[in-house]
Amino acid sequence: MLTLCPQPAEVPSRGDPHAACRCRCPAHAGHRQRHPDDQLTAQSAREVMEQQSNQPVRRGSTVWAVVITSTAGFITALDNLIVTTALPSIRDDLGGGLEDLEWTVSAYTLTFAVLMMFGASLGDRFGRRRLFVLGLGVFTAASAAAALAPGMNELIAARAVQGFGAAIITPLTLTLLSAAVPAERRGVAFGIWGAASGLAVAMGPLIGGALTEYVSWQWIFWVNVPIGLALMPLALLRLNESQGPNPMLDLTGTVLASGGLFGIVYALVRGNAEGWTSPLILGGLIGGALLLVAFVAWEQRAKHPMLPMHLFRHPSFSAINAASLLMMLGTFGAVFLLTQYFQDIGGYSPMEAGVRMLPWTAMPMIAGPLAGALSDRIGGGPVVAVGLALQAVGLGLWALAVEPQVNYPDLLPALILCGIGTGMFYAPTANLVMSTVRPQEEGIASGANNAIREVGGAIGVASLAAIFSAQGGYESASLFVDGLTPALWFATGALGVAAALTFLIPSRRQTGGPVADLAAGDTPAGAPAAI
Repeated sequence: MLTLCPQPAEVPSRGDPHAACRCRCPAHAGHRQRHPDDQLTAQSAREVMEQQSNQPVRRGSTVWAVVITSTAGFITALDNLIVTTALPSIRDDLGGGLEDLEWTVSAYTLTFAVLMMFGASLGDRFGRRRLFVLGLGVFTAASAAAALAPGMNELIAARAVQGFGAAIITPLTLTLLSAAVPAERRGVAFGIWGAASGLAVAMGPLIGGALTEYVSWQWIFWVNVPIGLALMPLALLRLNESQGPNPMLDLTGTVLASGGLFGIVYALVRGNAEGWTSPLILGGLIGGALLLVAFVAWEQRAKHPMLPMHLFRHPSFSAINAASLLMMLGTFGAVFLLTQYFQDIGGYSPMEAGVRMLPWTAMPMIAGPLAGALSDRIGGGPVVAVGLALQAVGLGLWALAVEPQVNYPDLLPALILCGIGTGMFYAPTANLVMSTVRPQEEGIASGANNAIREVGGAIGVASLAAIFSAQGGYESASLFVDGLTPALWFATGALGVAAALTFLIPSRRQTGGPVADLAAGDTPAGAPAAI
């Protein structure tokens, strides 16, 4: 059992994690102990997490945790874009106008983004496994309701409830996975989880197109039901329960953060339709920003904050979250436009367009686990930085290659580079986020990171669509390319800035070891960013 020395005198160097405490306390004479400022080993951090759950880690739970959390992450990430290729069929069956179709997409994204930190807080308060199963139940039931929806209003409502279920599930997948996997193996585990989530986002149009073309649009929602029903009993049987240290819910912080994010995301999603200078959009942007400022002020003085602001004092935590927002801004917005490029300009069916995206969408399955293993050796920062740089180069090649007459082989280098870069981003990013916070803060940290990424995706779709509509349109192939090209250059720039930010994160070699000491106290400046 780890014992903490009460005296600060003559503390050994942090560079030697096994050094004995040199304090002069008579009770500790001759004992090998460690000061709170020293690093905890990975095993010690794991003991802390086991004490939180009051039960031992089950044998075989590592494999099951990877399977369960990766599958859950896949289905929630899949629903970001799976609906896009089915919209024409939905309109034919249920009617509705352009605004209804837009809300079919954005209802999920909005609730997903604004409620994710609240979902993480609920897991910390009532039990992460318990809330994970509840979130799966909500998501599964809402998927069935969407498939059975008799009209557009019912479908939009079901999509919003789906987003609420996903907001509970997604942040808890990382905390449950981190609790089940030893620190020295988390890179590979997060690699598999990240590959599954990244693949789901990229393959949404392919899977949605295939189901719509060969079965019916309802099956883009029905496909979630058997998966959710299978995961719920597996989670109860194979995952350990754990809770965060904070027994209180920060309801004020939740309202401020959710309201602020809703205002900003709503304004960005609806900006093109309403007009960027309309009172509704300006009110959403300004009001949302003010609510977020109030949220930060509240969290700094709240007794039980939902998102402790001291997390952002760690430069690696701040850098990786900023990079995550920019990455999703560029990638999500680009995928949204490029799937339309293949269909509207290339003349491909939804299924054919998805197949031609496979060099991008399938690559994370290979690059993700390899990137996770590499991050265990050299640190996550350099791996993520290279991945973002490859995506920036890939989108730049897209911008140079797009033309009214599609020559698919000319697009292959861009597709492959984007795929490798995507795979290199997701796994080490999860590892970086979890390694910069204490074990008991992993729930709120993962919730914040995922919320920031979802907001980035909404910003990406809105901003790239605004650039596209300002410079081009759907009236002809040449006009489409005129709008697509500057939008892709904007996405390239966002990914380039993200890569520059992550190059500032120190590598493992620079820092000299893991950061398991975060379990012992506040993160010191300059602490290593990867495990």
